[in-house]
Order: sequence, then C-alpha cells, then structure tokens
Amino acid sequence: MTLVQESFSLDPFSGALFVFCNRNRNRLKILEWDGDGFWLYFKRLERGRFRWSTESNTLTMLLDSTELSCLIDGARLEKKLKRKEVFERQIS
Repeated sequence: MTLVQESFSLDPFSGALFVFCNRNRNRLKILEWDGDGFWLYFKRLERGRFRWSTESNTLTMLLDSTELSCLIDGARLEKKLKRKEVFERQIS
C-alpha cells in the first residue's frame, strides 16, 4: 500500500488492481482493496516468465481486464501490437 502511494502517487483505495512483477519475471503480485481490507494475490511460475512489457520507460501502465488476463495466462503483453479483429467486408 505504501509503495503504491509514495512511489507511484496512486490511490490504493481507488478500486483498481495494482500488479507488480519481480526482476526475474517469474513472480507476480496483485494488490486489491475490497472496501474492508487488502487482498494480495501471488503467482509464481514453475517454468518460464511473465511477458512483461519492457519497451516503455514509464513506471506505470494502464491495463484493461483482457490485457491483465493475457499477462496472467502468459501471453505476450505488447499494447502497441494490439489489433482489432477484422471482419469480412464487401467492396462495391
């Protein structure tokens, strides 16, 4: 909680999830305020690494629920390559 407030100037009571990854990219922690207390979720990979974006020099990233799910499931998280699905079009 203190890390969120002091290092990132964010409000840990805002209802957002705060996700942290270690340097080896094999451990992930998620901090959540539920109105009554904090939940701390922890996941450690036995093999492999989380595909944490390293392209940006910013300390924080804003993720939507789909991107967070992809990160937790081990998919590559690269917001710049995110594309919308193309549906069939008719050209007249």
